[in-house]
Amino acid sequence: MLDAWNAGHAVLPLDQRMNPAIRRKLAIALGADELVSDRGREALECSDASLMPLQHDDALVIATSGSTGKPKGVVHTHRSATAHTRMVAERLGLEAGDHWWMCLPAAHIGGFGVLSRAMQLGSRISFANHVDERTLLIALQDGATHTSVVPTLLTRHAFTDWKYVLVGAARSDSLPANAVSTYGLTETFGGVVYNGSSLPNVEVSLTNGRILLRSPTMARTYRHAPLPLVDGWLDTGDVGVIQTAGVSPDARRRDGDLEDQLLRVEGRSDDLIVTGGNKVWPHVVEQRLREHPLVDDVVVRGVPDAEWGTLVCAWIRPTSSRQPPTIDSLRAHIKETLPSYCAPRLVKVVDAIPRSTLGKPLVSELP
Repeated sequence: MLDAWNAGHAVLPLDQRMNPAIRRKLAIALGADELVSDRGREALECSDASLMPLQHDDALVIATSGSTGKPKGVVHTHRSATAHTRMVAERLGLEAGDHWWMCLPAAHIGGFGVLSRAMQLGSRISFANHVDERTLLIALQDGATHTSVVPTLLTRHAFTDWKYVLVGAARSDSLPANAVSTYGLTETFGGVVYNGSSLPNVEVSLTNGRILLRSPTMARTYRHAPLPLVDGWLDTGDVGVIQTAGVSPDARRRDGDLEDQLLRVEGRSDDLIVTGGNKVWPHVVEQRLREHPLVDDVVVRGVPDAEWGTLVCAWIRPTSSRQPPTIDSLRAHIKETLPSYCAPRLVKVVDAIPRSTLGKPLVSELP
């Protein structure tokens, strides 16, 4: 990375677990000139005239990590990367003496952000290509103090001995004291809202419940299209609420206006299930179902239905294949704490929930 940046190039990190042919295809599709690996360097040619030209300050082209659809190349500048490091360092008190442990792929903004922060602050960084009790112990014995993980890792391992653990897309009310829930997008260079509170100089706007962001960390463009900004605001496609008494639903806030204004992210607008006229957020049902002793993993989504419009459907990986939970027991479990319309009317037992490297469910691959 440093060699590329010193030569005036932008970098495109690729997931090394990806099939080499697919990895090469992605590099060409996003306009890479050269593929660099442990096998050497390979010149690439791309004849796609629709590519947005790169500019002098561009530092990073990174693929989005959505659960569906074709990846988009997001172009970040050295300025946006530096702004993100500065803002996170100010919020968390980061310094050169920190030791970052990178266990997320650099091909995703969560992992690349760890690498970028450590490089800019002069912090020590170490790596692991998977997480288990052994790699965690080795990291701590080696002096690691900070890391960034996906929510599923927190449910499988204890991170109590770390100074800070950044957790993307997790609800802050269910995290240990040293964990920080981060909310952001690839387009914002990762998390720009920490534990519901925006980082310095980040603005949050709610319009009809949809979350809009404006930030110094915003990407410059997509590789194949301009970034759809309106006066610098990006519509995230997520729905949320600001938890402050006396603030209107369309209230806007800038960091430092009112300290008790916290953003709560409800979910993707297209994930909302409307069944029989009632609104159901999948993550609420998922969180409750995970508390069932026979449920190991779960994804909840809506499926079309002629009578209800949409049915609440749960894909369940049971703790034991010999004793999967019944739909009646799951519905009764939901009704103990949630309205009856949140209870799944359809349950599918699966061997595994397909997920991306960042733990996002791959909805298109669900049976």
